[in-house]
This record gives sequence, C-alpha cells and structure tokens, in this order.
Amino acid sequence: MPAPQQIRYRHTLLRAGEFRLDGGSMFGLIPRVVWQKQAAVDDRGRITVQHNCLLLERLDDVAPGGPLGAPKLVLIEVGTGNKLDEKSRDIFALGTRSIIDALAEVNCRPEDIQLVTATHLHFDHAGGLTRLTLPGEKPDWVGPASSFGAPRGEHGVKLTFPNAVHVAQRQEWADAVENRSVMTRTYFADHLLPIQPLLKLIDGSGPFEPGYIPGKTDMPRLPQLVRETEIAPGLFAFRVPGHTWGQQAFRFVAADGRDTVFVPDVMPTAAHLGQAYSLAYDVEPYTSSVSRHWLLREAAERKWRLVLDHEPGHPIFEVAANAKGWFDLSPA
Repeated sequence: MPAPQQIRYRHTLLRAGEFRLDGGSMFGLIPRVVWQKQAAVDDRGRITVQHNCLLLERLDDVAPGGPLGAPKLVLIEVGTGNKLDEKSRDIFALGTRSIIDALAEVNCRPEDIQLVTATHLHFDHAGGLTRLTLPGEKPDWVGPASSFGAPRGEHGVKLTFPNAVHVAQRQEWADAVENRSVMTRTYFADHLLPIQPLLKLIDGSGPFEPGYIPGKTDMPRLPQLVRETEIAPGLFAFRVPGHTWGQQAFRFVAADGRDTVFVPDVMPTAAHLGQAYSLAYDVEPYTSSVSRHWLLREAAERKWRLVLDHEPGHPIFEVAANAKGWFDLSPA
C-alpha cells in the first residue's frame, strides 16, 4: 500500500503587535520573585507579550475536495485586531498595529486568505477576525462594541477575511458564545457573531476519555491519529485543554520536512516551561499542567518544532528531555 502523500507548507511568522498582560495573572500561583527573573514587568505590573501568527502557503499539489477544500493560503491566529477603544487599549498597552499590517508587510491581502483559524476565541487570538469599517464601507454586522471599560453602544464591523472558511472547535465556539470563562470579558460579540456565515465547526477528541482524571505525568490515552482533525490537506488540529476546554494546537510539515506545531496558551511563552506555570486565566489550571507535560514529551519524542503564540522574543523552539525529569527549550 503506498505511503500517504506528504503535504508541506512554507510558514511565515507574522507579528501582529506587542501588548502587555498582568504578570501575576500570567504566572498564576508562581511567586513574582521567581517569575520576574524571566519576564520583566513595567510600572503597572505587566509583562510584554506578542501576537504571534503564522501564514501558511501550501507547497504541494493536492486533489480538490475534502470537507474544507484545499486552501493554498492559511492563517493561524489573528491577534486582537483594531476594534478596541482607547481606554481598553491602554489597559493592555496596545498600539495600532494589527494582523492587517503584518500581512501587508509580506504582500498578502486579507482577501487572499482561504482558511483562517485560531487556537481559541479569546479577544487576543480572534479579535482580528473582524475590523472597523472604513469611510464609505457598508458594515457586514452591527452590534455591541467590545470594551473592557464602560459599554460603548453599537458599532459596525467588516469581515477581515471575507473569502476564508473560519474553523473552530465546536466546544470552543459553544463556550465562547455562552461566555464560559473565568474572565468576565474576553469573548466578544463583534468578533464572533459576524463570522457565523463563514464558520465550520470541528469535533476534535480530547487527550483522555471523558470522565477520566489523568495523573500529572499521564500521556494521552487516545492515539494522535484519533485526536487530530485534518482541517486542510496536511494541516491538523488537536485539542490541548486547560486554558479553555476547546483550545487547540496545529501541526503541519514545514518546507524542510520538519513537523512544526503552533502552541496555544498551554505554554504561551518560553518562561512558561515549568509544569506548575499555569495561568490564572485558565479554566482548569491542573489540566493545563497535565497538557503541558504531554505536549512537551510528545514534542521531544517526535522532534516537533514548536511555535509559541505569545513569546515576545524568538518564538520557535526545539524540545529535549533533561536529566531532571523535565524538558529544555532551545531556539530553532
């Protein structure tokens, strides 16, 4: 029986803008005296993070068809976007840069993207799915404006990627529209509801059977092939729960033949390498700790190259097991 065709992608790292998040919240139960050695804070106790996104260009020809087609250009993550008001932007030290600027720098129009997806639907990962209308444009949707301050009333927005299939985990979408989160504001109507006509939901399996409580060092009981969903030829999504129940990572083969995995908020920066380094924003910090272990072990054993979603420095790493029973990262 012939081996399945290997589909490769050229990947381009897009920086959709720096921002800042509360350091204590980003490191959960880890004392500040420990984590501040790795992540400097500003005068408001915030650490600098980045909106890291990946533009994928398929290099190999494939037969047309499949449930989601065969897109040539795929975008993973879109950042916060440009819809927040000045007071909200000040909370996070957000500038004016967005995914639209990052795409323009690599000569790619948002209209050229054929599939777009995000690890989860918090504002800093999916806000860029829609944008403010330009003068003279007719909005695609009108409704409540996202804000971390006082309510702002209604405004009109446009779809940023009008020609793209938008892919999300069914669990994540259900939690997002019901605002099931430890944060009162992170899922916003103006970046969720407008994309519904373009939305395709997938049903990825979790790493363990429903109801099973894993030990801290348990490896997934379900095989990788069962847990992955192919959302485009050679591009696979798999759930990494903890930060949200439906959070997902993405695996693809890069141009050099290496398996590359885009990592969600289970390990947002290299400073979050430790097993106890779960976020206060996580819906299940213990689950995040378990997920971080099995993800790192899989990466070390399978020689995955990892791209971290919020790392402000060089965000691409290789993983190796160390003599202390944990893992080391080295820049790739």
